[in-house]
Amino acid sequence: MLTSTISPLLKIGLSWIGIWPGASHGTLCLVFYMTTLIVMQYFQYSYVYAHFDNLTKLMDNLGLILDYSLTIFKLLSLWFNRRIFANILRLMDDDWNECATKLHECMMMDKANLAHRCSNAMISINALSTVLYFIDSYVRRRTFSEDGRFREFSVQVQLPYEAHESPIFEFVNVGLFFHVLETATVIAMLNSLILTLVLHVSGQIDIMCQELKEFSSPCKPKSLTTKSLVERHQKIILLSNNIEDYFSFVGLLQFVWNTFVICCIGFMVTISLDFETKSGILIKFVIPYLAVTIEAFVFCFAGEYLNTKSNSIGDAAYEAIWYDLPINECRILLFIILRSQKRLTITAGKVMDLTLESFTAIMKASASYISVLHAMY
Repeated sequence: MLTSTISPLLKIGLSWIGIWPGASHGTLCLVFYMTTLIVMQYFQYSYVYAHFDNLTKLMDNLGLILDYSLTIFKLLSLWFNRRIFANILRLMDDDWNECATKLHECMMMDKANLAHRCSNAMISINALSTVLYFIDSYVRRRTFSEDGRFREFSVQVQLPYEAHESPIFEFVNVGLFFHVLETATVIAMLNSLILTLVLHVSGQIDIMCQELKEFSSPCKPKSLTTKSLVERHQKIILLSNNIEDYFSFVGLLQFVWNTFVICCIGFMVTISLDFETKSGILIKFVIPYLAVTIEAFVFCFAGEYLNTKSNSIGDAAYEAIWYDLPINECRILLFIILRSQKRLTITAGKVMDLTLESFTAIMKASASYISVLHAMY
């Protein structure tokens, strides 16, 4: 039986990068991983500076470079808000320990199973995209240049030493592969974390809606009172507010950064269609483009899903047989309905709500930028 909404794979991954509260040597793991990211970024931006006048080489891996930068900022934001994450986990554990009936336990297990499947699928997709990306890069870049010596790495980096001779070239390529695979997995874990937390809140909302239906029935449980309903509603609001505080700045970074990444990758796909050889375009550009688009969609879908589920509390309270209840209990239900009108949501830096409408705005803006850049190129 499941005892947590967060999947074991996600918990291990968050502990390994130092985000999980109470993980042994968590700070040391986070510092080590952040150091590798910063060193990798230095080599990547050195390459950008060295090839700033070559648009094709500049745009080729710019999406990956920006993803690295976004990951650094996201990890820093989540680390500074680690106390909020600890409070979220404590509230989630309390929800699992306070399951009153088998029905409530089954409802939570359904959400936990869904969260586990989504987390595993997202991590697998990112890992598979990385493997396909490196396979395609290796096939296309294994040829030698005119002097028969120079070869390019699968990830564009400017190293401070000569590394194009065997076996150094092979060792560096293998190291780049594992580092990019690790970073892609971390990106998937951070995206699946917000979806997992939102699914847990939605499970609590479903339980409260079920309790509201049972509240007006003649055979309601003795433990089900107006006080318990209000307390559960307050816990849902508190948990949702903690999730909003934890991911607010991350959502803003995701919203702005993904727009630039989608523009860069989409523009590269557009200009690549004019080339004679198109065999590597699908793996090289289209799959990373879809991965970034899904990343933006996950955040917007999580906010939209939480927004929609919060309205169901007021609907369930109104659909209860409130007219058969005493006056004092009807007043409590009225307050629950009024409070549920203020929808729960996830914002991008307290500026705008992350909804499917926001996702549509990202796609429209990205398409407009791609069109303008393609017309100028």
